[in-house]
Amino acid sequence: MERSLASGNVEHGTAARARAPRKSRWPARLDLAQSASGLLLGLFMWAHMAFVSTILVSPELMWAVTKMFEGYFIFGRAYPVLVSLVVAAVFALFIAHAGLALRKFPASFGQYRAFGQQAAMLRHPDTTLWLWQVGTGFLLFFLASAHLVQMLMQPGLIGPYESAERVWNGRWWPIYLVMLFAVEIHGGIGLYRLAVKWDFFGGADPADPVAAAAIAARTRRRLKRLKWGLSVFFIVLGLATLAAYMKLGYEIRHADGPRYVPAWLQNPPQADPPRWWPSWIQEAP
Repeated sequence: MERSLASGNVEHGTAARARAPRKSRWPARLDLAQSASGLLLGLFMWAHMAFVSTILVSPELMWAVTKMFEGYFIFGRAYPVLVSLVVAAVFALFIAHAGLALRKFPASFGQYRAFGQQAAMLRHPDTTLWLWQVGTGFLLFFLASAHLVQMLMQPGLIGPYESAERVWNGRWWPIYLVMLFAVEIHGGIGLYRLAVKWDFFGGADPADPVAAAAIAARTRRRLKRLKWGLSVFFIVLGLATLAAYMKLGYEIRHADGPRYVPAWLQNPPQADPPRWWPSWIQEAP
């Protein structure tokens, strides 16, 4: 009889597990998609800063980088529509990332108040970083969208003079200034949280919880120092770059629709082309 009761309990448990609804994998998939899109946007952010900061070296280098993205050194003429295609892809990724991130935002005033109370009670630095990430993300949804739409619709107005005129005469420099801090703070925190969440730099033995906790705490401290170091570096680089465009824009403020043309492509040429210049390209784009 005991065997019958035991057998019945096993069958009942098996049947209960069979009737239990299977947990959806979509929350995990969406979380992975949010992390992947954030990583791609963070890497693009750093690459974009590297490209625009070439103005600090020379207008010629910034012009060459711009024409590279327009296919000038491949086709012999510039196609700004290529820039629009890149911007459209980045914009789509940006909107997808924002939509995925909204799942984590408090959806009501009550939730915001409850979260604020919990944050004040816990006083955990990472919770404070998340609040900063939410605030800067809210700003970027408007500021970055405006910037991307402009680049999407006017891809031909990118260059040393063209960008400088937009920054100075177009009065975009206050927006770029706010966006610089928002982007670097948001992106830096996001990449830090991504490294912590997916344990990119882990390696602790899960069988030893004390050692694992100590290694995790040490890794977080190192990642935070790296995060703030990178944030400060890119903010300083961005401020110097913005100042360079403002200075150049002020110098050409009276020009009507200025277009930058290197000295060796002017008619007549004002200088010999540099050594790296492709000899088969003879005309300006």
